Amino acid sequence: MSNAGEYNNDGTYKSSCLVELESAHSDDRGYIQMLVNIPTHNVSLITSTKNSVRSNHYHLKDWHYIYVLSGSLDYYYREHGKEQKLQKFVAKKGDLIWTPPMEDHATVFLEQTHILALSYLPRDQEAYESDVRRIVLIDPETLQPVV
Repeated sequence: MSNAGEYNNDGTYKSSCLVELESAHSDDRGYIQMLVNIPTHNVSLITSTKNSVRSNHYHLKDWHYIYVLSGSLDYYYREHGKEQKLQKFVAKKGDLIWTPPMEDHATVFLEQTHILALSYLPRDQEAYESDVRRIVLIDPETLQPVV
């Protein structure tokens, strides 16, 4: 897994990674956990069932964060167009994942999981489809990487 901390000039990360969250502000009322502090255009709540596969694509220009509200997932990634070995890490409740543009990525949900996806570009269907390119990193039937 890439270390959070390898930044681009705009404050985004160079490669997919688990992002280290800043300490939450807490008092007797509870706490406030900052997740993302850069401009975004869309926040989506996504529910995924156990053993389902999502993503299996890359984005031309869009980037996104995934915040795991509950459950867990295997996150697969590699730089698009490179003959790199597919990388993988496990994300669980409370983890924040960064995905840059031009990075192949796929998720396999290990249990029913709820996530927030926070993206740079709008996510209406037309805008989304113009930016995404579908590939198959993970076989949805076997849940295994495609070589």
